[in-house]
Amino acid sequence: MNIILAGTGEVGLLLVKMLTDENHQITVIDADHDRLQYIDSHFDVRILEGQTDSIRLLKEAEVNRSDLFVGVSPHHEMNVISAILAKKLGARKTIARIDNPEYMVTGNKQFFVDMGIDSLIYPEKLAGNEVISLLAQTGTTEIVEFSGGLLSLYVIKLEEGAPIINYTMEEALMASAGFNYRAVAIHRRGKTIIPKRNDIFQVGDLVHVITNQEGIPTLMQFSGKESFELNNIMIIGGSRIGRRVARKMQKTHNIRLIEFDRERSLKVSEELQHSLVIHGDGRNLDLLLEEGVNRMDAVVAVTESSETNILSCLAAKEYGVRKTIAEIENIDYIGLAENINVDTIINKKLITASHIFSFTFGPQVESVKCLTGTDADVLEFRVRPGAKITRAAVKDIGFPDGATIGGVIRNNKAFIVKGDSLIYDNDLVVVFALPAVVQKVEKFFD
Repeated sequence: MNIILAGTGEVGLLLVKMLTDENHQITVIDADHDRLQYIDSHFDVRILEGQTDSIRLLKEAEVNRSDLFVGVSPHHEMNVISAILAKKLGARKTIARIDNPEYMVTGNKQFFVDMGIDSLIYPEKLAGNEVISLLAQTGTTEIVEFSGGLLSLYVIKLEEGAPIINYTMEEALMASAGFNYRAVAIHRRGKTIIPKRNDIFQVGDLVHVITNQEGIPTLMQFSGKESFELNNIMIIGGSRIGRRVARKMQKTHNIRLIEFDRERSLKVSEELQHSLVIHGDGRNLDLLLEEGVNRMDAVVAVTESSETNILSCLAAKEYGVRKTIAEIENIDYIGLAENINVDTIINKKLITASHIFSFTFGPQVESVKCLTGTDADVLEFRVRPGAKITRAAVKDIGFPDGATIGGVIRNNKAFIVKGDSLIYDNDLVVVFALPAVVQKVEKFFD
């Protein structure tokens, strides 16, 4: 695929890393000389220095031959203008990262479509939706749902006392009642492992598990987790993400939102009529206790400071809060936070890059998700008639190392794949894959 990336901020850099792994033809445009030099020395891409809305540069980048143009600079006005120009100059598909929620209103989005932008990406909306989904699944670290939850990918951290500790993969499969869940990957000490039959589950593992609805109770039992009713939620930070979560949940849950900035806290209190908004510092332990953190079911820390979010969640865990979610925008901190007592980490740059990444796949890919803290993707494929994947049982098809098939949705029913399972035309198939083999996996579904 011929892709032009306009902007080399953190989202742009993440996309460069993802896309070069997939062997796309990449051109990067930016006015920041130092960033371009870094990219040029680390990745095999073409670089052009200058403003991303320069018609001359867009023509030099041969935008008329591009399959995808992505505006991801920190300046959303520049992204919008450059995406419009790219479309007018012949780009097949255009995407612009934006920073204004008004643009996402249904009636308003059509304005941008009419001007030539195929998709608008608003990171705070994507991140807010992810937090809401995580709060709905109280026993997990991360969750990705397919076909409305018929199949789900759960990410679960194994702690001391989990019954599955020291089980091999084979023993775990044998213990699975009705074979309703399957571990497709283990993230351990910074490495992602596609488990074989003799791999052993260890304390601290982040285990990625595909399950259908029937398998959830057994999965929770063997991982030592339990779902619990979530009523009381404390949100630390009146950011756009914090406000979105509160707005979506305040009529069904008891929401307390703490905001450090006095002026912003007043505005937030006017916006959130059914939430209690407190002006204060989420790092202040006395304030947290005074506001009943020890009675909370969940704490969501989404201030602009990764350090504040980590500390607030650590304090909440000390006071017995069962579910903590921290927004960590410094990507270097993600590995650190996974090894301490924070249940779930979100990173809106990674969420945004993951969403944009999904546009680079063929029509057989229904969805793709890049998982926080891992170097792997989970993909949902629609099987085309006669595709290679249908020609033999899964164990005999020669599926690449570094990838595994987790589950299948067929006629609105979900089941977990075994070695002798057969895949049929029009099945929805969920695959977990390391970046190096994604293109090989795609060929099985062509």
